[in-house]
Amino acid sequence: MKKTVKILPVLLVFLLIINTIAFAKETSFTQEDRDRLVRVETRLEEGLKSLQKQIDDLKTFMLWGFGILFGGMGILIGFVIWDRRTALTPVIKRQREFEEKVEKALKELARQDPRVAEILKNVGLL
Repeated sequence: MKKTVKILPVLLVFLLIINTIAFAKETSFTQEDRDRLVRVETRLEEGLKSLQKQIDDLKTFMLWGFGILFGGMGILIGFVIWDRRTALTPVIKRQREFEEKVEKALKELARQDPRVAEILKNVGLL
């Protein structure tokens, strides 16, 4: 029993080798096979050329798409900056006018009250 178990794998490998040798036969290409390969090669080259053209068209489309996208983003950023500037200009103008009025009022008050004048001198407004 032990010898049978050891011999069985060797026997199977031997049978597989003999089987492949027995059924192996050498075939050479016929003229028809060669012509068929030439036709397949020609069709393959034509297909690759067509595929290359489609890839080039896709690259061009993507470049245009990204150009339009980034151009639109640039225009949007420019619009936001312009809008902020135009919206803040009146606010800044009103703030300056208010500061001038407050400073004028404090100076007028400082003429009447010496304590206010002393405080404004310490702060640097007089």
